[in-house]
Amino acid sequence: MKFSNLRNPCILMIISLSFLQAADARTPVSQAFQLSQEVATLRKQGTKGLQVFLKSHSNQLNNPQVRKALDALCQQRDCYASRLYWYTDIEQAKAAAQASGKPILSLRLLGKLDQDLSCANSRFFRVALYPNAQISHLLQDRFILHWQSVRPVPKVTIDFGDGRKLERTVTGNSIHYILDGSGRPIDAIPGLYSPTAFLQQLQQAELVAQEYRQLSVANRDAFLKKYHSDRLQAIQTQWTADLSQLGINSFPRLTQSPNNTSQPPTAELAGSLAVSKMAVERPLLRTIQPTNNRETLAKITDEESWNKIAQLYIADTKLDQNSIALIRAKTKAANLQKLVKNFESAMALDTVRNEYMLHSQIHQWFVEGNQTSNVAILNDKVYAQLFLTPSSDPWLGLAPDDTYSAIDNDGIR
Repeated sequence: MKFSNLRNPCILMIISLSFLQAADARTPVSQAFQLSQEVATLRKQGTKGLQVFLKSHSNQLNNPQVRKALDALCQQRDCYASRLYWYTDIEQAKAAAQASGKPILSLRLLGKLDQDLSCANSRFFRVALYPNAQISHLLQDRFILHWQSVRPVPKVTIDFGDGRKLERTVTGNSIHYILDGSGRPIDAIPGLYSPTAFLQQLQQAELVAQEYRQLSVANRDAFLKKYHSDRLQAIQTQWTADLSQLGINSFPRLTQSPNNTSQPPTAELAGSLAVSKMAVERPLLRTIQPTNNRETLAKITDEESWNKIAQLYIADTKLDQNSIALIRAKTKAANLQKLVKNFESAMALDTVRNEYMLHSQIHQWFVEGNQTSNVAILNDKVYAQLFLTPSSDPWLGLAPDDTYSAIDNDGIR
């Protein structure tokens, strides 16, 4: 084989460019492999490993490969915005809590926190709460974070037949539990709260958890009952004050579960308990599920009154610049300001309804000592009685057995 032609500058240039192109083609694969190895090592180091990664890649956080690796390290989608490290093994979280003296914030959700299509409320947490500067700093400094999937989240894909598809999730709610180092529930924050309200809930829960930790084992149950009794009374007092301010004289009992009939809950009713997610899911649910005569939350509680109460707290729902920047990066909406304003209004309504209807019921269960000492048992109770998505219904209200669909096997595959 002759090599004399390699002296030609043009040929040398072509060969050089070919080698460069081949090297460039290998770069993403090589980078992905190196990042995966780095993540595997740093993940074992907990929050310290996260800080090492953020420091070493501080100028590369706009790189999709680096962001994907960061999500794997944090076990949370869009971790570049929140910079929070989450445990997915409760025993590891308990060990970290015991070593640090910090309480555990344990999120229970449908789907997985590190996936785009987790349940709607967990997605809202990732946008409105976790990236919020004050909330992020508090969670980093004062809590051990853990999440656990309750079950997969149902997904619906609508094929428009022209190449366009719309993919969404339906049903499913999320809840944050505050646990001590042994995994014992101290309190819970059900559903989506405004940034200010969520921050206040965290601050209060952290103080209670620290005080609980200092007590002897013999005095802890009585302490929790007293705390939740006081909180229930405070909620009742605030509820009465809000209604008086608006001139409202009649209202449902705070500790009455919204599912007060013997009929199994439907997906539409379960979805109506979370206003922000309902705005996304209602069009789909109306399409895929027939209407029945079951009472909706709008009939149980006057929506106009709820909206008036929510407006009393609208200032607390303002998203900070970190959250708005993340929304801007994730949407193609022409009018971002209007989109944000609508989302903030939905959060305000979620906040008051979650606090007055769901959190008050949880406080009542703690006062009664009603299956609250074990987080797994408590979580089953929450999902069945408050979120209306019981584990006994594998179809989450989407496949009622008393409605004929004219589809073989009712479309169940």
